[in-house]
Amino acid sequence: MAAQPAHAPPSHSSSLTILYRSNTLRPYLSCVRSTLTAAMTLENFASQVVERHNKPEIEARSSREVLLAPLTISRNENEKVLIEPSVNSLRVSIKIKQADEIERILAHKFTRFLMQRAENFVILRRKPVQGYDISFLITNTHTESMLKHKLVDFIIQFMEEVDKEISEMKLSINARARIVAESYLSTSK
Repeated sequence: MAAQPAHAPPSHSSSLTILYRSNTLRPYLSCVRSTLTAAMTLENFASQVVERHNKPEIEARSSREVLLAPLTISRNENEKVLIEPSVNSLRVSIKIKQADEIERILAHKFTRFLMQRAENFVILRRKPVQGYDISFLITNTHTESMLKHKLVDFIIQFMEEVDKEISEMKLSINARARIVAESYLSTSK
């Protein structure tokens, strides 16, 4: 059964939201992949405010005319991606699926661990956009020095692996809790 996109009303006139109601991850990731590929047409663009400066416009927000409409791709209310393109940079923010309190704690600890090592990931931001768990910032220098399709592949693979990693950690915690409970109950008898 193919996923059917449902266009939700945008929060303001310059954004677009795509909601995928699907139990499978593949159509959601396919939509994110094609959107990232289309949005990754970045070029060198000097600041219009300060001479000889070249800052990521999506972060600086000094000129509205170089910012493009942000796009939200949502699998459900707990799992979505915000893609904010500009003329020389692209910010990708990911909200990781968190079904219960344990997954919320694990996702927070895992993303905090990664963000503390942001310089090792080159495109990872130290602080996510509000309302999201982790953010990536891709500039025109990244697309000039790295292959664009590999950057897209990295983000898609990250989205696939983070769910698996959190699920494995949750299973490990539940197994350890069961062993501890059995041990405690066997000693108290």
